[in-house]
Amino acid sequence: MFELALFSMFGSFMFVSKVFMEFLPNIHLLGMLIMVLTVVFRAKALIPIYIYVFLNGVYSGFATWWYPYLYVWTILWGMTMLLPKNMPKKAALIVYPTVCALHGLFFGVLYAPAQALIYGYTFEQMLAWISLGMTFDILHTVGDFCAGLLIVPLSEALKKILASASRRF
Repeated sequence: MFELALFSMFGSFMFVSKVFMEFLPNIHLLGMLIMVLTVVFRAKALIPIYIYVFLNGVYSGFATWWYPYLYVWTILWGMTMLLPKNMPKKAALIVYPTVCALHGLFFGVLYAPAQALIYGYTFEQMLAWISLGMTFDILHTVGDFCAGLLIVPLSEALKKILASASRRF
């Protein structure tokens, strides 16, 4: 029951943080939060990720823009799952922000196949769509790298909080 409440809170926090930061183009805390949750909860991190995805659809409508969200955030989760669980802290301080930033850089590329299928783009049109969004993907990369610098300290803090909470329950 505790985890269900916790995951609901994290999914809601991810959504609220995204809405709060919408005035910044493609800069948000989502990548960092997904990686923190994955480092701490591993496979169970999919629960708050999909709570976030669902809340996004409820709030903004389950339109064609939403369908890629069903897989694009899961790719970051999967990339994080492939990293060693007990990575040395010095390595994690570099690897985690880099992975987060790479997901931001390739967000448009990951999103594009769904857009191409939905709107019937040719391969060349899909490449044009990707290139038109590259400026935003670069901003996304910078923002994700900066937010990614918080992954190690926040995941360590969350692990300590959970250890303390488990002694109380």
